[in-house]
Amino acid sequence: MRPKKTILCVDNNEQVLSVRTFLLETRGYRVIAAHTSHEALEVVERSLPGTLDLILCDLVMSQMDGNELVRRAKQLHPGLPAMIVSGTVNAFDRAVHADVFLPKGASSPAEMIERIRVLVARKRGPKKAVLPQPSHSAELATYTHATAS
Repeated sequence: MRPKKTILCVDNNEQVLSVRTFLLETRGYRVIAAHTSHEALEVVERSLPGTLDLILCDLVMSQMDGNELVRRAKQLHPGLPAMIVSGTVNAFDRAVHADVFLPKGASSPAEMIERIRVLVARKRGPKKAVLPQPSHSAELATYTHATAS
């Protein structure tokens, strides 16, 4: 069984955070819920690289907006994918550090789940390249040279 992917979900609206957490957990994700950007940043700072698979946050939050949170999180973990969701439809220009921006209400929960699935899959990165095996004649030449010395 594959390990669950971990999503750091951040929203200062308790109801939105609860619904989003439920939606993600019922799809098999492990969710770490944070009510503030500062709380989320502490989670990122304490986590080892690769242990978080995605940060999902609101754009408009008090003290530190989602874009600044994502910028700081990516400084700590450059490969961490991020999705910003906002009720301000024209706010996508302020979400420049996120990999994906979704306007609240303009996208369905199914679309959000699909975008998350793609981002989490992309985080795994390309498959490792297989080094070419040396040919038999190259091994023989190395062996011959080593024994001749």
